[in-house]
Amino acid sequence: MEECLCAGCINELPRTRFHEDPDNRVEQLFKGKVELEAASALLHFSATGSVQRILHRIKYHHDREMGVHLGRLMGEDLAASERFATVDTLLAVPLHKRKERTRGYNQSELLVEGIQQAWPHPSAGKELMRVVRTPSQTKRGRLDRWLNVKEAFHLPDPEALRGKHVLIIDDVVTTGATIEGCIKALRDVPDLRVSLFTAACA
Repeated sequence: MEECLCAGCINELPRTRFHEDPDNRVEQLFKGKVELEAASALLHFSATGSVQRILHRIKYHHDREMGVHLGRLMGEDLAASERFATVDTLLAVPLHKRKERTRGYNQSELLVEGIQQAWPHPSAGKELMRVVRTPSQTKRGRLDRWLNVKEAFHLPDPEALRGKHVLIIDDVVTTGATIEGCIKALRDVPDLRVSLFTAACA
């Protein structure tokens, strides 16, 4: 990642160290709402910190290379974590196809690409689809975020993920509403296990 950030900057990133803690903040966010095998985030997010600047470069300044490099850091942490050892498949949170065309890429898929460089696992690709183009979540409260995404996702072929342990990948988790929407769309998959790993948590 030195092509994008110097080694000193990487060392100063605010890592969560959540991976081996089943009571970490990300897991607590979903407790009693959806069932997750494990959940974690690589970094702490703050509105004015370095992680916010990195994510903005990826999402709004077309810095695809930064997205892949950040994913590689995620992959290194995943490779060292026993709690994610049984994961079969990586699933990027999808963008609506119109938004993806406008941006030119899905930032979560860039993260998956980087993760695979350090932790080789197949990607579920486009198995999960975003069928509703939702407005930005940035300034919404938890209820508004949930209403915004609760019917946004669709899984055309539940059999494609039968029996898998799927790791959902996203850039940042705040209220968890988007992830809940994804998991709701996966509920008809037989014998599915789901975990979550994000680049950052707010």
